[in-house]
Amino acid sequence: MKRTIVVMIFLTAAAMAFAQNPEAVIREITGTVELKTSGSEIWRPASAGDRIEKSTVISTSFKSIAVLAVGSSTLTVRPLTRLSLQELVSQDNTETLNVDLRAGRVRVDVKPPAGSRANVTVQTPSSTASVRGTVFDIDPVSLRVHEGSVSYRAAGENARPVMVSEGQSSQVDTASGKTVNPYAQAEAARALPALPGMSSTPVVESSARPKNAQGSLDINVGIVWGNE
Repeated sequence: MKRTIVVMIFLTAAAMAFAQNPEAVIREITGTVELKTSGSEIWRPASAGDRIEKSTVISTSFKSIAVLAVGSSTLTVRPLTRLSLQELVSQDNTETLNVDLRAGRVRVDVKPPAGSRANVTVQTPSSTASVRGTVFDIDPVSLRVHEGSVSYRAAGENARPVMVSEGQSSQVDTASGKTVNPYAQAEAARALPALPGMSSTPVVESSARPKNAQGSLDINVGIVWGNE
C-alpha cells in the first residue's frame, strides 16, 4: 500500500513538472539551420526533433526555414534569422512565452487550448509586442496584426503602448522613438501623393492573404531569441 502511494505521488509530481515546463521542439527544417547552446561558441547542425533549451540560439541560413512547436504556439523561423528562447513556463492554466528578436523574421501563431491562456511577448531592440492568442508579423521596427490584437510599444521604460487590432499595422518612428498610432498610420498611407503618371484615386485591393496547406494565414515575424 505504501509503495502504491509513493508511486502515485511520484507520478503526480512528474505530471505537474511536465505541465509547468512545456517543450520547444523543432518540428520541420528546410535548408541549413544551426543551434548554439548557452555558454558555448560552437554551432551545430539542427535536426527535426531537437529540443530547444532556454537561451539556445537558432540561426537559419539563406533559403532556410525552421518550424518550431513552442508550447501551444508555432513559430516559423524565416531565412537569415536568429532566435533564442527567454522564457517558456505554464502555471495556473496560463502559458508564458518570452522571445527576444534582434534580426530576421518569424511567423508567430498563438493558439492556446480551450480553457487556458497564452501570454506571448516578443522583444526587439526598438519595440515590444505583447499578445494573448493571435497571429501577427513583427520585425525590429514594424508590426502587422492578422488575428486578434497586440499591445505594441517602443523600447524604453516610459514608452506608451498602442493597441493594434486585426488588419492594422504600426511601426516605431525612428525620429521620435515612439510607436505610431495604427489609425494615424492608416490615414498617412491613404494621404500619400500619387506618383507621376498615376491617378490620385485610391485603388482598393484585397487584403486577403493566401492560405497555406493547413488553411491558416501565412504570417511572418522578425525575432531573434536569446543571449549570445
